[in-house]
Amino acid sequence: MDPLVSTEWLASQLGADDLVVLDATKYRTTSDRDPLAEYRAGHIPGAHFFDHNRVTDTASPVPTALPRAEQFADYASSLGIGGDTRVVIYDDSASMTAARAWFMFHMYGAEQAALLDGGLGKWKAEGRPLESSIPVPRPATFQPRPKQGIVRFKQDMLANIASAAEQVIDTRVEEDFTGAVQGDPAAPSGHIPGSRNLPYPEFFNPDGTFKSEEELRAAIGAAGLDWSSPLIVTCGAGVSSAILDFTLHRLGKHDVALYDGSWNEWGLDPDTPKATGAGG
Repeated sequence: MDPLVSTEWLASQLGADDLVVLDATKYRTTSDRDPLAEYRAGHIPGAHFFDHNRVTDTASPVPTALPRAEQFADYASSLGIGGDTRVVIYDDSASMTAARAWFMFHMYGAEQAALLDGGLGKWKAEGRPLESSIPVPRPATFQPRPKQGIVRFKQDMLANIASAAEQVIDTRVEEDFTGAVQGDPAAPSGHIPGSRNLPYPEFFNPDGTFKSEEELRAAIGAAGLDWSSPLIVTCGAGVSSAILDFTLHRLGKHDVALYDGSWNEWGLDPDTPKATGAGG
């Protein structure tokens, strides 16, 4: 299965015994929208709700940390996902939180996980059916096969500033990256020294679908990526960076790691160095 599937493809596959569809919508804490309530009001037929709060390692000092292997395995199993299950993930969020869910499946070895191109917005725009009934998951057991070396932590990022062994690309919007706008009063704006900026909205067409591979390669190249060198992706909370990780995976670049804490961790630590301006 291609890691990016169309609404037409998904419509033709609904109801297949080996397919699980997940609504992985999550909104910013400042939003008054309730993703679970909206899911219950109408979702793609047969879709289960993927609760990001259920797959956060609350024992970690990292804000909204990625889940532990056993934690993710238990939750994926509860959604009816086993080792051979095809999983299609979508959302209705401007920040494309489905990519964060995709990264979790990728991280734990689920090779048949995909994103729905255009998400729920495109599905609705095409007049495709929705349902409000809550499906019952099939019995399943997910066995995690953790990939090594695809997550970075604060100590890795500090060491990388000195070594510059890995490129770093930050997918936040330009004003947050440069420090032109102060966001959280408790955390300075800016970026990790040495990182480059590639704002995640540049990956998408106006209808929310991904741009062509040629356009994506051009945008990534314009950000200064050396395709022959390893890369770390970062953002505000590990969400939009997962979009770049997913994109690079589709384009065949696999020496990519995600900084889990991202700016939520880095910016709040008074001892980490911060830079402002264009970066690079």
